[in-house]
Amino acid sequence: MNQHLAHKPSFIITLGLMTGIAALTVDLSLPAIPAMVNALDTTLSRGQKIVGIFMAGMAFGQIPAGLLSDRVGRLPVLYLFLTVFAVSAAVAAAANSINLILAARFVQGFGAAAAIVLSRAIVRDVAHGQEAARLMSLMTMIFTFAPVIAPSIGALLITRWDWRAPFIVIAGCAVLMLLLIRVNLVETHTPNRDGHPLRQLHASIREFFSHRQSVFGLMLLVLPPAGYMSVIAVSAAMTVEIYGYSVTQYGLIFALAGISILIGSMLNRLLVVRFSQLKLIGLGAGLMGLSGAQLLLIAWLDAAPFWWLWSCVCLFMFTIAIMMANATVLALDPLPRIAGVASSILGTSNNIVGATGAIIGATLYDGSVRNSVLIMGVVGVLVTVVFLFRPVLCPTVVKHPQELARD
Repeated sequence: MNQHLAHKPSFIITLGLMTGIAALTVDLSLPAIPAMVNALDTTLSRGQKIVGIFMAGMAFGQIPAGLLSDRVGRLPVLYLFLTVFAVSAAVAAAANSINLILAARFVQGFGAAAAIVLSRAIVRDVAHGQEAARLMSLMTMIFTFAPVIAPSIGALLITRWDWRAPFIVIAGCAVLMLLLIRVNLVETHTPNRDGHPLRQLHASIREFFSHRQSVFGLMLLVLPPAGYMSVIAVSAAMTVEIYGYSVTQYGLIFALAGISILIGSMLNRLLVVRFSQLKLIGLGAGLMGLSGAQLLLIAWLDAAPFWWLWSCVCLFMFTIAIMMANATVLALDPLPRIAGVASSILGTSNNIVGATGAIIGATLYDGSVRNSVLIMGVVGVLVTVVFLFRPVLCPTVVKHPQELARD
């Protein structure tokens, strides 16, 4: 009934923007952290926790949003959660204490969770197979532009106004998102209130962890966010305070990391038709390990030219598009009956670990190069180690006809 939506540009763009709302919220606010810290007379370590706190809220919101949408429909949940997001964003913009901002950011993350989970759920409602893969690829391309342009826009807003400007724009984006959903989306799911949601959730979680392939994919998925979120959380302070770049230059520098993800995503779209998910994961794990080893060397030296440090960060981000897409497919392949809850498990785990990495990174930051890159370095090497132990962790992997033909 809704299959025509898969070819409607406004529908696809709206889903892509929903997917990117979390990245936009994080990246737009990053340049504001140093000025916000000074204005609120707090510490940089505490100010940088606005990233991890937001990610924690998003982690807690994903499973409730997914389960609730299955029972009452996609659109009511989107309206409710994004209204919460908009109100909490306005509170953060008007707050005069760091404690209130952190509380508002947690609620913001909870509200943003629905956009992430339900954008994938809606794709499953209207498409399957290659068509669904095409939609997800287009959404990823739209999503990738957020980390490319958001820091530069945030820096420009701060330069022209003050640190509150990015937070005000985030609130405005939430209102705009609600309008786009109202105009461009329709209900794609028939509500199903049969059975108790907690029993359904328990059974699905148990089935997920009974598959070694899914657990192996989960391990590969949850480690990278701890690395890149730890650097994202301290990137503004590291770039401005340690290396002496301006806030405007920081926006352009951070955009290079976003461009790296975009290039990795484009390359992955070309490679998936020629190689299996496992081979591409191996490529990603090797490159991530190379990046991590160099960052550990930089941490040991406690000094490095900025071009070397940031090229290692960009290499890590380049592999994200390869690793995350293919590890997700690997984890979900054995679970066609519970793909929705399985996706929520992956997303929730990613956000919990990412939030932890961001909070630890912000806490450890002491103005040194070592503590700025240490977590990302350790994570990069650990991903490679996990992949090398695949024969023990996951002896067999589900293979589909197209992969058998390639072999």
